[in-house]
Amino acid sequence: MTDRTDRQQRTLGEFLRAHRARLSPAGLGLPAGQRRRTPGLRREEVAQRCGLSVTWYTWLEQGRDVAASPQALASVAQALQLTPAERAYLFQIAGRIDPASPLSDDAMDVPPTLADALASISGPAYVLDRLWNARACNEAARRLFVSWLDGEEANLLRYVFLNPVARRVIPDWNGRARRVLAEFRAESSRHLDDPALVALVDDLRGRSDFFAQCWDEHEVVVPLGGERIFEHPREGRLTYEQVAFTLASRIDLKLVMLIDRKHRTRRA
Repeated sequence: MTDRTDRQQRTLGEFLRAHRARLSPAGLGLPAGQRRRTPGLRREEVAQRCGLSVTWYTWLEQGRDVAASPQALASVAQALQLTPAERAYLFQIAGRIDPASPLSDDAMDVPPTLADALASISGPAYVLDRLWNARACNEAARRLFVSWLDGEEANLLRYVFLNPVARRVIPDWNGRARRVLAEFRAESSRHLDDPALVALVDDLRGRSDFFAQCWDEHEVVVPLGGERIFEHPREGRLTYEQVAFTLASRIDLKLVMLIDRKHRTRRA
């Protein structure tokens, strides 16, 4: 076991012990029984509430190398009465995908405050989910991204690799497409077993030989933003600086903003 994995296992065990200790047996309707030596529930009581073996749960708290399934972790989260933020943290340190994670279109609605913020941004701005589907955008972004944000195709990878308009709008399309996919691979490493991700990759592999070639090359780069150039059919060449932010309250969503280089120069 690597140092990183060992550290994650220890952190997971400490997290579970801390949250087990904060639960009140009386508040859960459990009999007082004999005098308790430690606060909170006993391991046996948590294991019973989870429908798991005491040995398995004990090993989990001890930081042993236990293969915890998403379903088992979901049971633990419910038994420990974790908040949504605490549950997300549990799955993150355990390296698993929460089966209750919002993946459907209905569950992935953008918070109203974020939608309002998009409308107040003067430059192009849009919100991507974990599969890089555009969940919201402002009018400036809709005008910029021809046949993507002003069309029916929501996914950025499908737009870049499958839409012929992207080849005309994006200078050095070949290099940029490779870069986009390498950035996506870096971000998607946290949920490689996500069925929706697997389906997206399989679909693109079947429809684009170039995508399949790039995906098999396993190139990975950190998304750093930087210069973005577009050959717009109506406005000509446009140059922006891209910045992106992961939302603190919704780590499955990312806000991407494009800052007009001309406006930036004037401010400087």
